[in-house]
Amino acid sequence: MNDGAIKLILASKSAARRAMLENAGVPFTVRVAGVDEDAIKAVSGDLHPAALAVRLAEAKALALSRDDAGAWVLGSDQTLAFDGGLVSKARSLQEARQRLRTMRGRTHQLHSGAALAAKGRIVWSGVDTAQMRMRDFSDAFLDAYLAAEGEALLSCVGSYRLEGRGSQLFEAVEGDYFTVLGLPLWPVLAELRHVGVLPS
Repeated sequence: MNDGAIKLILASKSAARRAMLENAGVPFTVRVAGVDEDAIKAVSGDLHPAALAVRLAEAKALALSRDDAGAWVLGSDQTLAFDGGLVSKARSLQEARQRLRTMRGRTHQLHSGAALAAKGRIVWSGVDTAQMRMRDFSDAFLDAYLAAEGEALLSCVGSYRLEGRGSQLFEAVEGDYFTVLGLPLWPVLAELRHVGVLPS
């Protein structure tokens, strides 16, 4: 990136988000925001899961934007709503197994939020939702799936990666593929063009 280029920071350690932006030809660097997600969730119990995804994305964008006044910072987060509640990342493969058994044959919602900050303030935020219908898979399939994917699943809110073997858990998905991967890419690209990070 040359000195005259507008700098974009992705405030996420997600490999999927990084790959989406790289594949779209977006120039950026990665810095992980030191945000206490559990603390934000604890004081945001009244928020709809979609609004919580945006709040978490905004917190990440702001955390880095305050430190680098010359950059645009893109924060993002994803929440999973199921059976009237919010689902967090599994802490163990056993917990992931139990969660997937509970969710099989049923539908849940993935909300992907994003926020763009500059000079310590949010200039744009948005969210998109995908409806995810799991098939009624067997315990044998589930055990083989968990063995093949391993602890990498613990970094995924739903204990699956749709871009990998996790696709076999589903019978239908309604919504944008990029939203499922963790970023509402189309509106993000539109906003990056709007602010001049990308050419229009």
